[in-house]
Amino acid sequence: MNEADSTESQSPSGLIDRRIAELGGWRGESLSRMRKLIREADPDVVEEWKWAKATSPGTPVWSHDGIICTGESYKSVVKLTFARGAELEDPASVFNSSLDGNVRRAIDIHEGEEVDAGAFKTLVHAAVLLNTSGRRVRPGPADARAPDAHVAEPTVASARKPALLAGGNPQIAKADGDAPVQAYIAALPGWKRGVGGRIDALVTCNVPTVRKGVRWNSPFYGIEGEGWFLGLHAFTRYLKVTFFRGTSLRPVPPGGTDKDARWIDVHEDDFDEAQMTAWIRQAAALPGWGKA
Repeated sequence: MNEADSTESQSPSGLIDRRIAELGGWRGESLSRMRKLIREADPDVVEEWKWAKATSPGTPVWSHDGIICTGESYKSVVKLTFARGAELEDPASVFNSSLDGNVRRAIDIHEGEEVDAGAFKTLVHAAVLLNTSGRRVRPGPADARAPDAHVAEPTVASARKPALLAGGNPQIAKADGDAPVQAYIAALPGWKRGVGGRIDALVTCNVPTVRKGVRWNSPFYGIEGEGWFLGLHAFTRYLKVTFFRGTSLRPVPPGGTDKDARWIDVHEDDFDEAQMTAWIRQAAALPGWGKA
């Protein structure tokens, strides 16, 4: 029985577990960490195992309405290849490989290196948004010649960006769910996109039952039946993070004089992730505002 036949009775997630265990060392640790970040960024991600054959055991694949990325392992590098990476904005320059193609972009991780978690999750969010846009185009000639079977698949065309209102706040219609929130984050200009993605990832990781939506051109986060506990809004020089029961948090966020709400203005390079995490956990445990 060859390697391809031996994988047929195993689940994709089980096969990825096995690959990580087989790699061991820094390569296993790197692939395991990136897998964890992908799952945190997109709780609805589907794990797949593709392209197994006699000469190759196969490749881990993460998908959501199409491939997000693959996880390839080589002697000196672990490679995360985004199937539609050329269409994603990458202000943090996370991509460092396959930079000349018309379709793909990749992240090469060498021993001793780590990828910025927040910036990586923002790329995953943007890739899901492209996949769920429903528009498809054929790959360019350069990628059609690529030897790997998976890189010749059609790719999703770039989604039209929302208009930016005063202060650079994206105009997003009222809607429920993760997709409109990710559309908002993807449309944020400059450094705000990365910070917005990090805040979204912190909420998603620390509040597994979070309910998301957009109200008044702002992402809202809440608990179903308990109301909203946090909102985001972009201004020219900062992101405003509002806790609707902020007076009950410890320490109390510094902004605002409302009876209940308090906020913090997050500027470039002054994001305190530990404090934000503590506030998110406290806020999610309190009765919220309105109907989530």
